[in-house]
Amino acid sequence: MDSTSTDRRLQDGAEATSRRWILIALVYFVAAVSLGIVMGASHDFRLKTVHVHANLLGWVSMTLMGLVYRLHPSAAASRLARWHFALYQIALPAMLGGLAALMFGQPGAEPVVGIASVVMLSAVLCFALTVWLGGRRSVVHFGQAQTAS
Repeated sequence: MDSTSTDRRLQDGAEATSRRWILIALVYFVAAVSLGIVMGASHDFRLKTVHVHANLLGWVSMTLMGLVYRLHPSAAASRLARWHFALYQIALPAMLGGLAALMFGQPGAEPVVGIASVVMLSAVLCFALTVWLGGRRSVVHFGQAQTAS
């Protein structure tokens, strides 16, 4: 396989990975905005912590991770990136559900939030390692001037 076809395969994979992250981020965006509207309309703001986490870890962070993977095709193609995705998608819903339960006075949800937080940290570390290790083959070359195509 020549380098052109390898680069094309990496770009296609990065595009698919990026799209997956961004589409899921949009779901969190709609959910977080909807939750904000419901809280405002009902004047019941007990779930503001869930609202903030859904926006920051769901909408904002996942969108940024999707864009970063698009810029780093070799990182997006790595096994570590697949672990990152799986861990993140397990941790975030569990964390949000546990936080909601805590905000509604269910102290038994505390271990769920704690475990989900540790899993989330593991996912974030996978992401950081994926980009650091895979960044050598980026479409962005840090420290060098970029020209518009």
